[in-house]
Amino acid sequence: MGCILKGGGGLYSRLVMGSVLLAAGSASRMGNRPKCLLELGGVPLIRRQLIALSGAGVDELVVVLGHHADLIEPVVRDFPVTVVHNPDPDAGQVSSLRVGLQAFTGKIDAVLVALADQPLINAQDINDVIGAYKKRPEGSEVVQPSVEGQRGNPVVFSQNVREQILAGDADVGCRQWQKAHPESVHQWETANTRYRIDVDTPEDIDALAERTGHRLTWPAALTPAKA
Repeated sequence: MGCILKGGGGLYSRLVMGSVLLAAGSASRMGNRPKCLLELGGVPLIRRQLIALSGAGVDELVVVLGHHADLIEPVVRDFPVTVVHNPDPDAGQVSSLRVGLQAFTGKIDAVLVALADQPLINAQDINDVIGAYKKRPEGSEVVQPSVEGQRGNPVVFSQNVREQILAGDADVGCRQWQKAHPESVHQWETANTRYRIDVDTPEDIDALAERTGHRLTWPAALTPAKA
């Protein structure tokens, strides 16, 4: 499926979009349980992200695993994705991003980097940020959602940025590239708060339920036994 989006003057040229979905962290603040397996409406968050990305027509999808890979991989195995493993996930998110960026097998024009712990992102949200990338100001190579001045996710950047990241030092990822090239970054202003919502702690789960009415729950296998 391709990303052919309508604009004011007709159709934009077809954009071949690759996506890296990051799910390699240890989730230490969540009691070392993989937060991407939290469920909303009975569906694990990582599957919700894969459904959203597939629904948005992403052409090639890479999932990066590390910690808890034995628990997460069976949940994503039935999707048409490339699963890769970060051999050193404790090296941080930049290392996982670089593993993912290296894993694309086909030609791509741009990369969308998504996080597996954003519970409310849907296919329309993905389409909207891709659309913002296609309409970005001339000279911009990165598009990041900005909600009331706060940066959100997912982020989209060009194949050129991907190549520069991979050619750079091991500690260079998207955020470091943006810091070094602020003139090439377009902060896309949007009122969509879903781009800012993720869950890192049990308190985040409670706050999400209080704010939105959406209650995340652990699958039975990851629910601590009561004393």
